[in-house]
Amino acid sequence: MTAAGEAPMRSHPQAPPQEQTTQDIAVLLEPLRREILAHCYRMTGSVHDAEDLVQETYLRAWRSFRGFEHRSSLRTWVFRIATNACLTHLEGRRRRPLPTGIGAPAADPADEPHESSAVPWLEPLPDALVWTGPAPDPAAQAVTDESIRLAFVAALQHLTAQQRAVLLLRDVLAWRATEVAEALDISVAAVNSTLQRARAHLAKMDRGDPPRLPDDERRRRLLQAYVAAFESYDVAGIVELLAADVVWEMPPFPEWYRGARDVGALISAWCPANGAGDMRMVRTSANGLPTLALYMRGPDGSHRPFQLQQVTPTADGVARVTAWFAPELFPAFGLPTELPE
Repeated sequence: MTAAGEAPMRSHPQAPPQEQTTQDIAVLLEPLRREILAHCYRMTGSVHDAEDLVQETYLRAWRSFRGFEHRSSLRTWVFRIATNACLTHLEGRRRRPLPTGIGAPAADPADEPHESSAVPWLEPLPDALVWTGPAPDPAAQAVTDESIRLAFVAALQHLTAQQRAVLLLRDVLAWRATEVAEALDISVAAVNSTLQRARAHLAKMDRGDPPRLPDDERRRRLLQAYVAAFESYDVAGIVELLAADVVWEMPPFPEWYRGARDVGALISAWCPANGAGDMRMVRTSANGLPTLALYMRGPDGSHRPFQLQQVTPTADGVARVTAWFAPELFPAFGLPTELPE
């Protein structure tokens, strides 16, 4: 993992901690918000939980700011609060997998998919919440593409909460073992053994992503053709744009599919669209990847949220699609609840 460098502490001019106002504290903490959000997302796998935990972190920081004695940087202090808020939140909660992570083989597209609400599924993280505008120079990014990759966050869900915390603090934030031990109130030996187990387990789960096309003309043409094929409901055209061994999954349905032909059969058999114009797509991005908000035309002629498709464009075509059937995620992306005609 690429470690995020520690930013220098931004202290309030002339005012010692005990004299700083609520507004002063808010000004100090606000530059860290996006990093803290990404950290809470990695820990929980949920953008909604992460946003709630950022608020909890800032509330805890405000309440305890007078006890902050500058023995560490402000960033380290706030990340310590955020990590412990996440650990408290995760107590007794189930992990958030993707369908490919629950251990079942690829499904038969001839069988009707059945939604499962019993599983709390992994959610995407809108890029706009951690970056503004085009991503900056990777060397200068506080939150890197690598640190919020969907495959990486999905693999983290197979670790215990403490293993996630130790691995993220050591390998993503580049903390020393002594700092992690102090933050989590465990021994340095426990930190080292936990990190070793977490790395070994993660190596089994996270096999990385296929090489992506860079953001160039080839990728733009592929995405443009992909959107056009869906909006014209051209299943053969969609299949042609998929990699031969594409993986397709669609939480909250536990079934997943492998191979362009099977995905084409799935869409032909179970997609509620009837023809061109029934589906419309709006482009956005999540976890550093192109994401397409699909709106489906209803009986009244209006197009309303249907699914969010995160796609991995490669030289061989679209190699992976995670399609969330979760209209409740649309507001997190700033997407409209209905498309105008």
